Amino acid sequence: MILLNGAVTDPEGDLHEWIGYVALGLVIIRLVWANIGPAQARFSAFPPSPARAMRYARSVVRGDRTVHLSHNPLGALMVYNLWLTIIALGVTGYMMTTLRFFGIDWVEELHEVVFNWLLLSVALHIAGVGFDTWRSGVNLVRAMVSGRKRIPQGSKVE
Repeated sequence: MILLNGAVTDPEGDLHEWIGYVALGLVIIRLVWANIGPAQARFSAFPPSPARAMRYARSVVRGDRTVHLSHNPLGALMVYNLWLTIIALGVTGYMMTTLRFFGIDWVEELHEVVFNWLLLSVALHIAGVGFDTWRSGVNLVRAMVSGRKRIPQGSKVE
């Protein structure tokens, strides 16, 4: 939705603005869900930790195929990155609609830089999901849609 918004809609148009607000609203709903949802959806299930992410990456390189019930440590960092990036897009987009920041170059440039960061992040996220699906045998796309992971029998689970 956001990617199409940036690529297809008129950046000066109402549709672009409203799609941005909807995207921001969806992130806010997900953040609320991370406080009240089931255990695997809560912040406590996937705290952001660069140290854990590095240990996880090293273990994957060594051939570890552990399945995480929630996000793996690298995935957790990516999720927080995506949420913060979308929030930054929403904030800078909103700023451009205000009298104080309308037409201010740095706000518009920051909005574009954040969108480009989102493009890179989405590409890395898709690659990571594909790699982890192949590595673990868990269909992560299905799990993202259904909220349930089908863990292959005999898998080490964390």
